[in-house]
Amino acid sequence: MRSEQEMFDLILGVAKKDKRIRTVYINGSRTNTNAPKDIFQDYDIVYVVTETASFIKDKTWIHTFGDLLMIQEPDKNNKSAGMNTNFDRSYGYLMLFTDGNRIDLHIETKDTMIEGYVNDKLTVPLLDKDNILPRIPAPTDVDYHVKKPTEAMFMSCCNDFWWCLQNVAKGIWRDELTYAKQMFEYVIRGRLDEMVSWWIGIKHDFRVSTGKMGKYFKNYLPESYWEMYEKTYSDNGYESFWNSIFVTCELFRTLAADITDNLLFTYPIDDDVNMTKYLKHIRNLPSDAKEIL
Repeated sequence: MRSEQEMFDLILGVAKKDKRIRTVYINGSRTNTNAPKDIFQDYDIVYVVTETASFIKDKTWIHTFGDLLMIQEPDKNNKSAGMNTNFDRSYGYLMLFTDGNRIDLHIETKDTMIEGYVNDKLTVPLLDKDNILPRIPAPTDVDYHVKKPTEAMFMSCCNDFWWCLQNVAKGIWRDELTYAKQMFEYVIRGRLDEMVSWWIGIKHDFRVSTGKMGKYFKNYLPESYWEMYEKTYSDNGYESFWNSIFVTCELFRTLAADITDNLLFTYPIDDDVNMTKYLKHIRNLPSDAKEIL
């Protein structure tokens, strides 16, 4: 596997030799000092170019970066799906190489760069042939820090969590596994993850990021809470699924109670009590029941 230095030498070497490439910058995890460093980190590179058409028409130039294991062209896919795209402004190549390195390379015009360059605070300039890059401060992940919730946001999260659990319950009773699982993973877990993030934010004065899709939860949660979170995942068996639901409820109310104490919010305890009772009832409801209650 090529080293980081080898990859940067290659990326910049290509740019220096190509007159069409005027500027190079990087964003993403490699600019974030708080992000763990490992062998799977992408190189999120942007080439600012004089025009995009020639790069798209003849794609042999991308093979300079190495032997491809697979490539994805999101803009091409989006256009094929009927979405609005403008290849004249920007285009992307997501490349995975046979040595394990990955480059997410985007080409864009100067006008496109000017519109978006200063918006991403995790950006570092690497090459500027024409001195066109605006001045920016040192990279920071502040935009990705957990944001302090308002009480309205907290109450909405709680309401959605407890309300939508009845959808999960009826999906299990009906033996609609896909419906029940997706309702749990897309809705219930989303609300749980909000509560986890807010709890972590409080413990760190809202100066940390929990990462994309909560990938840093394990780093910030106490071991006992993390063990509970792990148990919110279940297999395809309904008994295991029910167990994970009640662990999810316990973790949710535990974190929510702590948040209400710290932020002086009011927890909707009646919803919790009523829906927990309801869930326990549905769990034991015979499959041939003619009435719910």
